[in-house]
Amino acid sequence: MKLIRFVIILFFLPAVLFAHDFSLAANIHTGINGVQDEDIEFNYKIDLWPSYSLLIGDNIDLLVSAGITFGMEDEEFYYIPELLQTHFTYRNGALGLRAGRMMYSDPLSYAANGLFDGLQLNLNSGAGRFNLGAWYTGFLYKKNANITMTEDEYLYFDEPVDYNDFGNTYFAPARMIAALGWEHPSVGEALHLGISAIGQFDFSDAEAPYNSQYIFIKAIVPKDSLVFKLGGSVGFFQTNVFDKEDNDNSIDVTGFSFAGEVGVSWLLPASFLSRLTLTGKYASGKEEDSYDAYNPITTQYMGNILNYRFSGLSVISLDYTARFAPSFGMAVNASYFIRNDLGTIKTYPVTLNNEGYFLGPEANIRFLWSPVSDVRLDFGGGVFFPSLGDAGSDEPIRFKAELKLIIGIL
Repeated sequence: MKLIRFVIILFFLPAVLFAHDFSLAANIHTGINGVQDEDIEFNYKIDLWPSYSLLIGDNIDLLVSAGITFGMEDEEFYYIPELLQTHFTYRNGALGLRAGRMMYSDPLSYAANGLFDGLQLNLNSGAGRFNLGAWYTGFLYKKNANITMTEDEYLYFDEPVDYNDFGNTYFAPARMIAALGWEHPSVGEALHLGISAIGQFDFSDAEAPYNSQYIFIKAIVPKDSLVFKLGGSVGFFQTNVFDKEDNDNSIDVTGFSFAGEVGVSWLLPASFLSRLTLTGKYASGKEEDSYDAYNPITTQYMGNILNYRFSGLSVISLDYTARFAPSFGMAVNASYFIRNDLGTIKTYPVTLNNEGYFLGPEANIRFLWSPVSDVRLDFGGGVFFPSLGDAGSDEPIRFKAELKLIIGIL
C-alpha cells in the first residue's frame, strides 16, 4: 500500500510543484504528383504529434515530443514512429545549455539543417552570441534526417523501412557533427553578421568514409524598406577511392568546394504586410583538377517539384509573400534552375542529356488560413517546365498539389 501511495505521489508531484503542459496535434495531408499526359499519383498521410513540456523553477525546462505517421503511397500502407524534439534546457544568466534531440542549422541552412542528437552550449554577451555544439545522426529517422552524402547513402535513403530488419533500414547514416559559431545582431548598428565552422566525421562502416568541414559567413544589412543579404560557404572533404589498377589498394582523395548567395528583400508600401524578394544561389559543381561539387550533410531541396540537392546547382528565385489579414496569407514563388556541371545532377526527376545546363523554371503558389489558433489550412501547388531549358527539353511538364490541415486536438 505504501508503494502505491509513493508511485501516485511521484506521478502527480510535477503537476503540483512545476508548470507543465501536454498537447496533441494532427496533420492531415493529401497530395497529387503528376506528369503531363500520364497517370497521376496520389498520396495521403496523417501525422499525430503529442508533446509534453515541463518548467522547473526559472532556469530549467524539459520538452518531450514524438510523432507517428500513417500513410498511403504507391497504393501501399505504411506507418513510421519517430522521436521529435526532446531536450533538456538549463539557463543561468548569459549561459545556456541544451542536451537531447534538438534543431540546429548553420547560418545559411546549406550544410546542416534539422534535428540532431547531442548538446549545445550558448553564451550571450556584449560581443555577440557564441555557440558550441556536438551532435550524432545515427539514431534519427533517415527520411527526416535526409543525409545522402555518398552514392550508397542515396540508395539506402530510398529503401523502405523493414520492421523485420528495423535497425538496418530505419536509422540515418552514422555521422558526428561539431560546430562553433558566432553572431551579432547589430555590428556598428548597421550589420547583422554570423560566422560558423562545422566538422563532420563519418562513423559508419563504409569502405570509403567521407569526412567534411565547412566555413560559413552571413551578412544582413537593412536599409529603410530594403534588406540586403550576402552569404558564402567553403567546404573541404576527405575520402578514399579504390585504385582502378589495383582494387586491393585505395587512394586518399581530398578537395574543396564553395557555395554562396546574394539577395534583396523589399517591404512593399501596401496597407497589408507584403514583401518581394529576389535571390540568387550558387553551389559549385565538379571542375577537373580544380574544385568539387558542394556536398551538404543534410539535403535541402531547392525546388518544390524539382527536388534537387544544393550541389552543382544555381537557382534564381523571385518570391512574393503577403499577409492580407492576421488569419490569411499567400506566398508565390518563381525559380529558374541551372546545373553547374554535367555530372553532379544526372536524371531525377527528369531525364537529362549530356549537353545542356539549363533545367527550366518552376512556379508555385501557396495559401495559408488560420481561422482560429488551433486550426491551420495550407493549400498549394506548382508546375515545372523542362521544355523551357536545354538539359531535358523533351521531357513533359511536371505538376504537384497538396492540402494540409493541422488541428490542435489538446
